[in-house]
Amino acid sequence: MWCEGSGMTFHEVRQDDLGEVADVFLQNAGHCPVWLFYGEMGSGKTTFIKSLCAHLGVRDPMSSPTFSIVNEYNSGDKKKIYHFDFYRIKNEEEAYDIGAEEYFYSGDLCFIEWPEKIPSLIPAEYAEVSIAVENQNQRTIALSVHDGKEKKRI
Repeated sequence: MWCEGSGMTFHEVRQDDLGEVADVFLQNAGHCPVWLFYGEMGSGKTTFIKSLCAHLGVRDPMSSPTFSIVNEYNSGDKKKIYHFDFYRIKNEEEAYDIGAEEYFYSGDLCFIEWPEKIPSLIPAEYAEVSIAVENQNQRTIALSVHDGKEKKRI
């Protein structure tokens, strides 16, 4: 695994490296309450979110909220973490119906898979994580932070 120069992009990431990448990302974007996860089906979005949650002290069993749309966890310091999976929604109205905006603006940490399904609900400030498959065992994982003004590569 190696990190690209001035950007926050890790290449050749294996499953054993996820804890280290999660730690670095949390140090650099932990202040953002909303994190968007982009990547094709099976790229490892849920697996990486589990690694982030583990670093935050979550002890609850974690799974993809593919059918429930949102899972709630408690971090080690008893703060709430919400994990969303919008893959199965048909339109943004379904996200409104579950109160997605209330979650996103609560100040609690929200990890969102398939955010491209809810573009008008995304707050101006968020962290973006992109996961690309290099091969069966390796991924490229990139982080950028959006402060509502301009995209920042960290």
